[in-house]
Amino acid sequence: MTDETFDLMVPGATATADPTAVTAPFDQQTIGRVATIDAAGAETALANAHAVFADKDRWLPPATRIAVLEKTAGLIEDRAEHLAVEAAREGGKPLLDSRVEVARAIDGVKNCIECLRTDSGREIPMNLNAASANRLAMTRREPIGVVMAVSAFNHPFNLIVHQVGPAIAAGCPVIVKPAEDTPLSCFRFVQILREAGLPDEYCQAVMTENLEVASQLVTDSRVGFFSFIGSARVGWMLRSQLAPGARCALEHGGAAPVIMAADARIDEMLPLLAKGGLYHAGQVCVSVQRVFAHASIARQVADGLTDLARQMTIGDPTLAATEVGPLIRPREADRVGEWVDEAVAGGAECLTGGERLSTTTYACTVLYDPPADARVSQQEIFGPVICVYPYDDIDDALARANALPFAFQASVITQDLDTAMKCYRRLDASAVMINDHTAFRVDWMPFAGLRQSGLGVGGIPYTFEDMQIEKMMVLRSPEL
Repeated sequence: MTDETFDLMVPGATATADPTAVTAPFDQQTIGRVATIDAAGAETALANAHAVFADKDRWLPPATRIAVLEKTAGLIEDRAEHLAVEAAREGGKPLLDSRVEVARAIDGVKNCIECLRTDSGREIPMNLNAASANRLAMTRREPIGVVMAVSAFNHPFNLIVHQVGPAIAAGCPVIVKPAEDTPLSCFRFVQILREAGLPDEYCQAVMTENLEVASQLVTDSRVGFFSFIGSARVGWMLRSQLAPGARCALEHGGAAPVIMAADARIDEMLPLLAKGGLYHAGQVCVSVQRVFAHASIARQVADGLTDLARQMTIGDPTLAATEVGPLIRPREADRVGEWVDEAVAGGAECLTGGERLSTTTYACTVLYDPPADARVSQQEIFGPVICVYPYDDIDDALARANALPFAFQASVITQDLDTAMKCYRRLDASAVMINDHTAFRVDWMPFAGLRQSGLGVGGIPYTFEDMQIEKMMVLRSPEL
């Protein structure tokens, strides 16, 4: 696969002199370049998108949107292996998982079509009293406005589908800014949309020369909806700067807890927990991070995870045999190492890992009983580290699981229905998996961070609804 330079995707704008260089996280080699915009280019992008939305005669009818999305899904299917390798190179997720990501993206585009096929309004009851006599009221859905989407690096193709696909389905012009580490998959997807017949102004992919230009795009009064996937610090900051009236959805991370009861089927669950915690080197917002296991089984759980972690093949993400790839950049490997060292110094037992293997790869690590105040216990690790904590009283385990300012997905592992229901009711989470890992997801289900973990509900059908308004018409006639 040769390096490629992606030209500007903003009609009428001029690229800055210096494109953004994209490097592979595994070996730090330059693998592509992407044209960059300045403040003037950002203004052009906003003007393009707003002009499309402001002129209702230019709105794409549903049949056209369906045709574009159907062709898009077909083109992705035709190029699936190339897209998977490209995503693995730029994002570091192993090829076996990047192939799954592209398959999910194809299904996600088809899900957008299904949303359009079932999109409908509703009738509001009238003729219930004198004030509502002789009236018929109904609603239909319209696009909310210009969508500004800012994405994350960890699923460089599928996250873009989740933000851009529903916008196109809803009829919204969209400007999308991918993570600076992983823009290639985003630009590739927008190329495919345009090849499928989408007018250029309807979807513009941008890389900005600095954060000020990115903020200019997000905070502009012409933006109707802001979609953000990334860190809580950045997401909440940008939300505070949105123009009056702009709506938003924020998806941040968490520190996903697992409650393992004494009756857990350990042998069945350990492979799921290891995959859920070490998949993509732990760089998933709902990765298995904190496993609270009953004291009678905690050591067995920790030792089992240790054995599985040691068996993981770590290396070049473009190789089919690799199970765990690199962290996205060297400083992330630095950070993970610092957090693990801090936990060990505080009394945690490092059962395996705890060492850097290269500039960006870090050994799969299992920590036993880290201190409650250690950063691995308090914050999202976003690295290949699983912590196991023994407990005697399940109420204490639930209290510890709920003690952080994050709440996203959680799981409980038990064969007892009452225990499962108790944990489901008491865990602070938007979703609780029973006898599964915390990172389970299909793209049509609701996916929502609570507390500091986010705002609104993700998942393609829910994002599709968020990017529309429900517009009512009231008709008065003596025949009604």
